[in-house]
Amino acid sequence: MPRDAVSHVVTQGPAQKVLELRGLHKSFGPLSVLRSIDLIVREGEMVFLIGPSGSGKSTLLRCCNRLEEPTSGAVLVEGQDILGPKVDINQVRQRIGMVFQSFNLYPHMTARQNVTLALRKVARKSKAEADVIARRMLDHVGLSDRIDYFPRALSGGQQQRVAIARTLALEPRIVLFDEPTSALDPELVNGVLGVMRMLRNEGMTMVVVSHEMRFAREAADRIVFMADGEIVEQGTPNDIFGAPRHPRLREFLSSVGTA
Repeated sequence: MPRDAVSHVVTQGPAQKVLELRGLHKSFGPLSVLRSIDLIVREGEMVFLIGPSGSGKSTLLRCCNRLEEPTSGAVLVEGQDILGPKVDINQVRQRIGMVFQSFNLYPHMTARQNVTLALRKVARKSKAEADVIARRMLDHVGLSDRIDYFPRALSGGQQQRVAIARTLALEPRIVLFDEPTSALDPELVNGVLGVMRMLRNEGMTMVVVSHEMRFAREAADRIVFMADGEIVEQGTPNDIFGAPRHPRLREFLSSVGTA
C-alpha cells in the first residue's frame, strides 16, 4: 500500500492492528528477559525498538514469530493468537517476515535461488512463478544486475538486500528487522537503509531493532525504548529525542551521542 494511502487511513481513524503483544513474558530458567510487554503495531507503521544491550529487544522480536517461545502472554497477528497449539507456524511465518543481522544466505545458491527456495518450499509456487517473483523482488531492492551472483561475489550490503528480497517475496504483512546493518562496513549501511526507507514509503509494516539512531529519528513513526526487559517509554521521534521523560532514556541517549 502506498505511504500516502496509509496516512489517509490514519487520518480517518486508527489503522488495523497487525501485531499485538499482551502481557508478554520470557524467561530463560531463573533469568527474566521480558516482563509484561504490551505493544501494538498498526498497519503501515515503522516502529523502532531501541535500548542498551541486554534490554530484551532481539528476544522480543524473536518471540513475535516464535523463534523464541514466550513463557506467557499472547502474540496476536491480525487478531490471531499465534501461540495456540493448533497454529501452523510455517503459515504464520509467511505473514511475519524477518531479516537477521547475519544474512543467512545459502552460499552454494545464487541470489535468485536463495529467493526462490522459500517460494517453492513454503509458498508452493511453481519454478516458473517463483523465478518471476524472484526477479521482481531483486529488481525492487536494486539487484537486477546481480541476480545470478553467488553470495561470495556480493558485498555484505548486497547480501543483506538479497535477504530482504527473500523476505518480501513471501508477501508478509509485517517485517521484523534484527540489527540489519550491524554486520556491515559503514560504507555499505546506506544501501540497506535506503531499501528500508523505500519499504516505509510503500507502507510496509515494520518493527526494527537497530542502533542507527539517525535513521530512527528520520524514518520511524514510533520509537519504543526498552531497558531491563520492559518498555520504559515510547513516542514519536520528536518525543523520544526531543523531550525524553524517563531518566533511563535520557541516560541512554546521552551514551549514544544523541542528547
